[in-house]
Amino acid sequence: MQNILSSSQLGKKVIDENSMLIYPATKKGDYEEMMVRTFYLNSVDPKQAMDLIKTVVKTKDIFIDEKLNILVMRDTAEAVHLAEKLIASYDLGDPEVLLEVEVLEVSSTKLLNLGVKYPNQLSVGVKGTLGAGQLTFKDIKHFDSGMGLVTINDPAFVLNLQATDGISNLLANPRIRVKNHKKAKIHIGDRVPVITTTSTATGFASESVNYLDVGLKLDVEPSVMLADEVSIDIGLEVSNIVNEVTSKNGTLTYRIGTRNANTTLRLKNGETQMLAGLINDNDRSSSDRVPGLSSLPIVGRLFANKNDTHDKTEIVLLITPHIVRNIVPPDASYVEFSAGTETGNTSASGQMTAGGSPAPIDIPQPEVLQPAPLEGVPAVPLQPSPIDTQPAMPAIPPPPPLPAMPSPGSQPTP
Repeated sequence: MQNILSSSQLGKKVIDENSMLIYPATKKGDYEEMMVRTFYLNSVDPKQAMDLIKTVVKTKDIFIDEKLNILVMRDTAEAVHLAEKLIASYDLGDPEVLLEVEVLEVSSTKLLNLGVKYPNQLSVGVKGTLGAGQLTFKDIKHFDSGMGLVTINDPAFVLNLQATDGISNLLANPRIRVKNHKKAKIHIGDRVPVITTTSTATGFASESVNYLDVGLKLDVEPSVMLADEVSIDIGLEVSNIVNEVTSKNGTLTYRIGTRNANTTLRLKNGETQMLAGLINDNDRSSSDRVPGLSSLPIVGRLFANKNDTHDKTEIVLLITPHIVRNIVPPDASYVEFSAGTETGNTSASGQMTAGGSPAPIDIPQPEVLQPAPLEGVPAVPLQPSPIDTQPAMPAIPPPPPLPAMPSPGSQPTP
């Protein structure tokens, strides 16, 4: 009957166990009962769930409430049943991952200051009765050696014997938990204030303070895969204050030295990856010499002071993802099910109704009458078929055996 109705563009409505209403498919909206269903969503956005139902189920009467995170739809029972499966396969919890980060900064400093530092200037002058550099005629007439003035820096020379070796390690071990496809930021360092002065045409000056982040900054964005793997977008920046710069207006600014690294990693759950090679290596050498005397062989070292500085800093980053909660795929019945043809829908049992409405499920079947056997043909009982299967073809009985062939010389049997 279902196949006959579908091919004739008719629809049906089961009234009770013994009654069924047949109507044209064009009058489907006049006979099908409508249902209202409220879906309480857990993780999915209501707008996205509404777009899904409008696209697949073609439902027009939908209401959403973003505050309560609910979706209300009004449609036929079969359409509501289809929407239930779609939401069950779509409303899944967001994966979360715990990122364990270890940052190690290894710095070494070597300083060598060796030699004799002599005064870099010699001052010659006169000192009169009125003070240094001032002579009267009386002072010139009675000039003596006591009025001569010769000055040098105090002390006259300095012997430097200094050698310094220093090693420092800075270890940070932050742990941060972040949802799938969400950004997380880590900042370990200082916020340096930068004061900006603004003057108006009336002469009024105002100051504003801006803060500059200096230190270690780490930006991560994980993407959790179904195979217990995590893809991580990493942005690492290490900065420090090199020196201070004072403008003509007296505003103090800073020169910042930075080291950056941006990459994308794909790691297994619990796998550790190390990022290294952010090295800052500085060599500085300076010397103070006495002109002429410092150029003498061997003895010239007594008239020079040498200052050598070597600074080396390396940043090492170790990151380990630990998946806290991953996506759990729903049951196969919610992932793949029949949804009918382009002009009609199919119920969960696979039967298609005229006009696109699925056939109801669990309809009691009436008793099938057995036809009387024909003469010479064995009776084949007809079994009732479930509503979700096609009627089976009756078995064809085997043909009767052929008579035996007569032997040679014998009389044929009439």
